[in-house]
Amino acid sequence: MVSLPETRSRVKVPDGVNVRLQGRTVIAKGPKGELQRTLPLSRVEVHVEEGNVVVRCALPRRSEKAAVGAFASHVKNLFDGVTKGYEYRLKTVFAHFPIKSTVKGDQFIIENFLGERSARKARILQGVKVDVKSEWVTVTGADLEKVSQTAANIERATKVRNRDIRVFQDGIYIVTKAA
Repeated sequence: MVSLPETRSRVKVPDGVNVRLQGRTVIAKGPKGELQRTLPLSRVEVHVEEGNVVVRCALPRRSEKAAVGAFASHVKNLFDGVTKGYEYRLKTVFAHFPIKSTVKGDQFIIENFLGERSARKARILQGVKVDVKSEWVTVTGADLEKVSQTAANIERATKVRNRDIRVFQDGIYIVTKAA
């Protein structure tokens, strides 16, 4: 019997995490919440067997090999998110005008940036918590994509325009990322 070439990747399910499949969607539930991820490619299969999530594809093309590894990484990120969560730390830096930042609902408000009269706003995605303590901003949550996108929204909101960035280095910048 000749075995057909296949690409396979296994991700071990951590203790305290419940995993179930619902069609092509992997749903992980742990102490930090519940997350789900849907596999878009039809030729790539997902199975839960013996405490592992197995992503495989028989006779894969180059793009399908890449998709197997990518989806296995997404599943690992789901497990890290529901067990440990993710955290980004940002630092407020100013030399010219003191920046005041606050959280109001799902908006991160940046006031007095470069002496501007109108406040700049950054969107906070659902399921993400933003904490402001003096010059430090902490962005936490279970979903890696939402946490990192919220941190990027905050950093992008303080982009310096129409000034020399060598002189005006004010802003809110990502300093550390932790899982």
